Amino acid sequence: MQYELIRLKNELGITFVYVTHDQEEALTMSDTIVVMNQGYIQQIGTPEDIYNEPQNAFVADFIGDSNILPATMVEDKAVKMLGTVWQCVDVGFGRNKPVDAVIRPEDIDLVKPEEGIIEGVVTHLIFKGVHYEMEVLANNYELLVHSTDMFPVGTEVGIRVDPFDIQIMKKPESEDAEAVGIEE
Repeated sequence: MQYELIRLKNELGITFVYVTHDQEEALTMSDTIVVMNQGYIQQIGTPEDIYNEPQNAFVADFIGDSNILPATMVEDKAVKMLGTVWQCVDVGFGRNKPVDAVIRPEDIDLVKPEEGIIEGVVTHLIFKGVHYEMEVLANNYELLVHSTDMFPVGTEVGIRVDPFDIQIMKKPESEDAEAVGIEE
């Protein structure tokens, strides 16, 4: 059905609105996605923008698995999370301001303990076919990791994340603030 709808859209040159709660379907079929929460628009963008550059924790969590970490923006391009300062590419959040940092599970690299920014221990492991899903306990936080490399439960690992794969978002002041619409 998805292919047929895409074919019709392309052949007829039409625009149509498709409402779904299936995030994968929305990412697959859409040129533009509108993510809503409690009747408010949270973000409008291409599937790639919505997935890779979520504007808030609701969008990040709604459009796929995410590690959403409490953090402090130390300064432009530097964020403190999990007890250490990480390089990122985000700017304009101020100095020493509370933020949320989003890291997708597939963007976490597990390496030898001495090669990581921080160290952790694999606590859970599931084979998902195309990848392994692991939970890694690091500085009292459970990180979700997707990797084609398998690390058995109990393995000590180093954790690295490319600065481009750390997305910084303003921290909502309340649950109601999380549902407020975007400004046009």
